[in-house]
Amino acid sequence: MARNGYFQLVNTRTGYGIKCVPPEEGGEAIRINEVMDYLGARNLVYDLSMLKNAVTAETVQIMPLAPGPCPAERESYQLKVSEDQMTVTARFYPPSGTGKRITMEDFIRDLRGNKIVYGLQMGVLQDHFQDGEYCKDLVVAAGRETRHGRDGQVQYFFNTDLRAAPTLKEDGSVDFFHLNTINHCQKGEMLAQLIPEDPGEPGMNVFGVQLKPRAVKRAVLKFGHHIALSEDHMSISSEVDGHVMLVEGKVFVSDIYEVENVDNSTGNIDFEGSVQVNGNVCSGFAVSARGNVIVKGVVEGATVYAGGDIVISRGMNGMGKGHLEAGGNIIAKFLENATANAVGYVSSESILHSKVMAGTEITVSGKRGFITGGHVCAGNKVVVKNLGANLGAATIVEVGVNPRVKEEQQKLQKEILEIQKVIRSVQPILASFAEKKAKGVAFSQEQMKYLKSLMKLEESKKAELDEKNTKWEALQSYFEEQNNAYVEIRGEVYPGTTIVIRDVSKAIQSNYKYCRFERVQGDVKMVGL
Repeated sequence: MARNGYFQLVNTRTGYGIKCVPPEEGGEAIRINEVMDYLGARNLVYDLSMLKNAVTAETVQIMPLAPGPCPAERESYQLKVSEDQMTVTARFYPPSGTGKRITMEDFIRDLRGNKIVYGLQMGVLQDHFQDGEYCKDLVVAAGRETRHGRDGQVQYFFNTDLRAAPTLKEDGSVDFFHLNTINHCQKGEMLAQLIPEDPGEPGMNVFGVQLKPRAVKRAVLKFGHHIALSEDHMSISSEVDGHVMLVEGKVFVSDIYEVENVDNSTGNIDFEGSVQVNGNVCSGFAVSARGNVIVKGVVEGATVYAGGDIVISRGMNGMGKGHLEAGGNIIAKFLENATANAVGYVSSESILHSKVMAGTEITVSGKRGFITGGHVCAGNKVVVKNLGANLGAATIVEVGVNPRVKEEQQKLQKEILEIQKVIRSVQPILASFAEKKAKGVAFSQEQMKYLKSLMKLEESKKAELDEKNTKWEALQSYFEEQNNAYVEIRGEVYPGTTIVIRDVSKAIQSNYKYCRFERVQGDVKMVGL
């Protein structure tokens, strides 16, 4: 068994000296500085070169110190508390040949006198006071680590991904009869389940101070009509056959409000669920739904708003005043003279003289597959068969920018700065209190109440700051993803087209086929497919 080397004051024939015992079986060698400190603290004079020889010798050495009887030095020790106050290390030194050992009870009493009250390692102490191993770091007290918990979560049993693409036919056009973008549900089907928060467990440092785990958030099941909450309030299920969607963190199940046409016979429609129009939405009318809006015919110069997707089987001629706004995706046979804005993607077979914005991507495919005139903008990519026109219609295609995300990040940045300002204003006051407390200053009850309120404010603001920083980093990661934004041409691009990628643009002067435009070293570059 490995044992560290150690030193001890002992009697000699002519007086007393310091005995140096080398380590055994790979133990730690005697530290000469430790011996020097020990002798210096007792005002004992020694020869340094002789001490070095005694300390480094491979056999037991006794270096004479002085004539006369050996001082009766009691067993001693040094204590070291870690910076995080979670461990206490003791290093024991043997009593002199004429001294006595301290008892375990005396040592524990000393620890408590130093306010070390938690996590005493009784087995380690018993071993030492039985065997007496010296000049070795022994962990004599250890705190209990805090177990941090986790936030509550909601597990959804339906597709919440806005990027789910529609089914395409063999020719690349959208199959409006077999879309996979709607989450159908049946009566009694479980839609979401609550995973409770784990509060964690507090820790304790060696001074008996409780260390609280990080604050966790409770998750809440948010839902609308046609949804049943289980008896234990831990899950929700559908009360009707219909389709389910997640809108701003809230689960909706809706029956479909079905009409033939939106015209004078119906007036404007504002419905909590989804709306299906079997015919057309006529010019001047509006359809608003918290769910999806499905139009089997055409949309004229009308306004259509959906919390979910907008699907227009025969397309839209907006007549310069039609407007589409979707919290999900927009899928239309064609878009002409219209404005369309989707949080998710936009999929069409042609876009003509329109302003179209998509949070993720715009795909224009099928037999025609063209974007001509107007301005289209997508966060990640635009994929199109033909871009622009032979006649040179001014067409702008922009990728790598999502105004919603950018605005949200700027808002978060302001909130983070305000929280940091509050924390900075509180910390000097808390530091001043701590300094005064260390000097033994007594505080009034009112001052202690104020101190506790400041500590609580700092803790809550730090938790809020962590949350905001996590959201900000997620948005930053999103922007970094946009560095790979591109425009892909699967047919031909014509002069008169301007391609913008983030903050740089390129005016197309010549015809190009089967290519991709990317941002490379600060410029828009064309590469082959």
